[in-house]
Amino acid sequence: MTPAARVAAAIEVLEIWRDGTDGLDRVLAAWGRAHRFAGSGDRHAIADLAYATLRRARSLQWRGGAGDPGSALESFEPRRAVLALSVLQGQSPDAFAGQGRHAPAPLLEEEYHDLNKLKKESNPSLEGVSPGLAVDLPDWVADHLVHLSREALFALGERAPLDLRVNTLKTSIEEASAALAEDGVLAQPGPLAPTCLRVDEAARRVAGSRAYREGLVEIQDAASQAVAAYAGADPGETVLDLCAGGGGKTLALAAAMGGPRHGGRLLAYDIAPGRMRDLRPRAARAGAAVEILATADLSSLPEACDLILADAPCSGSGAWRRNPDASWRFTPDDLAQLEATQDRILDQAARLLRPGGRLVYATCSILPAENEARIEAFLARTRGFVETGPRFVSLPNPAGGDGFFASMMQKSQ
Repeated sequence: MTPAARVAAAIEVLEIWRDGTDGLDRVLAAWGRAHRFAGSGDRHAIADLAYATLRRARSLQWRGGAGDPGSALESFEPRRAVLALSVLQGQSPDAFAGQGRHAPAPLLEEEYHDLNKLKKESNPSLEGVSPGLAVDLPDWVADHLVHLSREALFALGERAPLDLRVNTLKTSIEEASAALAEDGVLAQPGPLAPTCLRVDEAARRVAGSRAYREGLVEIQDAASQAVAAYAGADPGETVLDLCAGGGGKTLALAAAMGGPRHGGRLLAYDIAPGRMRDLRPRAARAGAAVEILATADLSSLPEACDLILADAPCSGSGAWRRNPDASWRFTPDDLAQLEATQDRILDQAARLLRPGGRLVYATCSILPAENEARIEAFLARTRGFVETGPRFVSLPNPAGGDGFFASMMQKSQ
């Protein structure tokens, strides 16, 4: 596919996404199945262009001369935003002025004028615009984040790196790095966690590498690894991952506990069991012993756990650079429902923790309503718990990890 054809495809994908209900990943997968002529390189390039556009959708549309769509998805104009990004990346508006095979429709006179102006200005200043437009977030979300710097929020528009967690049950960080290099994947020690490797080259080869197939490494963001380390699971303890999901933190806890030879019990539960469908084979590959619980099993655990990690369902706002489409459809009602769910999970965890046990509440959110506010509400309504130690807070950062929050609380003896 020509560069212009890839631009046209990205516009089409984003229009389908805007007018439907599926996430961008599903839309891209469906588009690929329907356009078999597009090779893997083309599909990757189209996906990169679509994601890069959504990360800066508001400001790209504004810079491209089509005005600010605000927080209204129906006002988003993918054509103007994708064309603006293409111009900012070095394409000439002349490349889209005529009719080419599989290219976008020829530019209207107004579009040509606006894109030429953008080319000359290179990067129009966002000074004086609304806070939401300046950081490419819905206005109401930006209002919740006034405590953060523009630089921190701007990082949500940057592409996220690929981080790997070295599985210390099987290997060391040096051995894992060497194993990855055998398959052309270059990685170096990453931030925030001693088990982190950050991939510098050939990220798309990781899933097919020997290191990944044999469980030497797992794909996991640096901040997510740091939260698992913050929990401080010890060998011989009974540890419950209460919101296990795909099991990334579960396996990190398993490594911290030293594996089956060190005793203890590692339990995994999720209110939606389907989220854990890959956990059993992942645990086997990693050499980890994990007991996967059903809801009925929780009745046998009152005051049985030494440590509970509750990585609660949340907005995912700390990872919106990976899922920029999620921010467009997130509403105040969604936030209120999540807060209620988070409160229920904390109350449930309190009942399962033994006296003296530790409860770690975590989210991949940067919204105070899901973080500090939930801890304060829990401590206000629950006797016998105190917060211990400093909280863990990570803001999205190209040199760091995703946005994460964690707090450790202890139950009185």
